[in-house]
Amino acid sequence: MPDTLIIYSSTDGHTKIICKRLTNSFEDGNKIKIVSLDEAKKYKLSDFNKIIIGASIRYGNHSKKLYKFVDLNKDVLNQKQSVFFSVNVVARKPEKSTPDTNPYINKFLKISSWRPKKIGVFAGKVDYPNYNFFDKYTIKFIMFITKGPTDTSKSYEFTDWNRVDQFAEEISNNAEY
Repeated sequence: MPDTLIIYSSTDGHTKIICKRLTNSFEDGNKIKIVSLDEAKKYKLSDFNKIIIGASIRYGNHSKKLYKFVDLNKDVLNQKQSVFFSVNVVARKPEKSTPDTNPYINKFLKISSWRPKKIGVFAGKVDYPNYNFFDKYTIKFIMFITKGPTDTSKSYEFTDWNRVDQFAEEISNNAEY
């Protein structure tokens, strides 16, 4: 039975990629199970020692399914070694790239009844070529307002992979947070 459950809530797949990267720092990858938020409903969270949830932002919000899942499982999550991280493009800005300064982490903590033992935030990716028409031009408008990239023929990855690796190292050891 895996010791660690990693759950991802991803809009375009980038959060899942970050979750997979986190496993590189764990000594025994066989003791880790990575599942989508929808798949996580099939598992008994109390069977795991460590639960890590990574969630992306779309249009200023984490998914409603995430909040529902957390609310249904808050007692177990609050008892376990639990980790939460958010993936959002606003974290590309240094002044919004820490759990204390990121508006989406702050919003999550205000709304959620879960108090993760460790929290992280990573800048995400803008993948214009793979967006549908509505998303492409809505996100372009948001990027224009926030002084981000607006060339819709390109993808822009803002993730600091060294930071992801550092976070992974911190959560992979079995020290209490």
